[in-house]
Amino acid sequence: MIKTGQAYRSANPRGGPRIRIDIYTPGHTHVCVSDADTGEDSRWIPVRNLHASPTTKAGKPRRTGYVLETT
Repeated sequence: MIKTGQAYRSANPRGGPRIRIDIYTPGHTHVCVSDADTGEDSRWIPVRNLHASPTTKAGKPRRTGYVLETT
């Protein structure tokens, strides 16, 4: 379940930004996020890019989107 304040890391193997959930309304398709470390670079991203597990249903590591770090 997505909650305000959660931190996510990039699933991209090359790395990427850590993000923090700033605004989310259950049932909406987008979530407002910002840089988890600085709080800057606020933007809206699709909820479908946020994942609770670092692996796919097939057991392979995710390569796109963001993976939950904290609850």
